[in-house]
Amino acid sequence: MVLPTSTPIVCKNDQPVQEETIIMASKEDRLAKSKKAVGSEPEHESAFRPVRVKEFATEVKNEFGKIVWPAKKQTVGTTAVVVVLVMIMSFYLGAVDLLLGKLIGYVLR
Repeated sequence: MVLPTSTPIVCKNDQPVQEETIIMASKEDRLAKSKKAVGSEPEHESAFRPVRVKEFATEVKNEFGKIVWPAKKQTVGTTAVVVVLVMIMSFYLGAVDLLLGKLIGYVLR
């Protein structure tokens, strides 16, 4: 990072700092970060180990047991309402499309 020379560079203790110092500091920071990434930290364990997958499946099964499922009668009733409303809307939109198509065709002739 190179800053213009007209910009005053001030450190935390209000001491002027040379541009070269800032450039060197950023290179040193990058080197330190790359050294950390190379191997000083232990590797993280995989989330897809068989034990973890089995644990996840068990938790999912337990959560599914907590779900309150609707009765068959309620499911069939709400499904019928959805199907009827979809049919009504499709007929309505089809009629509007047909009428607007005819109207625009009439205007353009």
